[in-house]
Amino acid sequence: MADVTLIQNKDTTANPAPLGLLGFGTTTVLLNLHNAGLIELGTMIMGMGICYGGIAQVIAGIMEWKKNNTFGTTAFTSYGLFWLSAVVLIWTPKSLAAPTSATALAAYLAVWGLFTAVMFVGTLRLSRALQFVFGTLTILFFLLAYAKYVGSTGLTQLAGYEGIVCGLSAMYTGLAQVLNEVYGRVVLPLGPVAK
Repeated sequence: MADVTLIQNKDTTANPAPLGLLGFGTTTVLLNLHNAGLIELGTMIMGMGICYGGIAQVIAGIMEWKKNNTFGTTAFTSYGLFWLSAVVLIWTPKSLAAPTSATALAAYLAVWGLFTAVMFVGTLRLSRALQFVFGTLTILFFLLAYAKYVGSTGLTQLAGYEGIVCGLSAMYTGLAQVLNEVYGRVVLPLGPVAK
């Protein structure tokens, strides 16, 4: 009888979640500083939307796929493509397409709110930190959708402040994962959920 050798593959690739969370968080903070009326909408926000909010999150999503993480793959790839599509909606020259109406933009944001609400349900098995990120993001999308639908600048500003909180929470969650891994202990708590 031949000897049987078992080979066990160990995943030694880095955790892509901090990259995705930080790409999402920083870009969300910057756009919502604009929504709150604190800074202008310019190339800095659009550049972040394309590069860090968009491309970096898509890369993180692909890396999560390699780690067999369906939630991470879906979240990071989807929100990366959200940022890329948002930049296209804002920057598409009028000569190429009719501008997006407020009602259409409200529908776009509401659909993303619905998607995020379902993803929030997935976070109930992950961590309190991710629950906060996805919970505040769900509120943000629906606030922005309603603000666009009714044409309320005040509601957009309120959503901007709420979006800053959402983005900062994503940044916290990403940085906590980095620091906790580097130090090999909990430096910044994430609030693990019992499964």
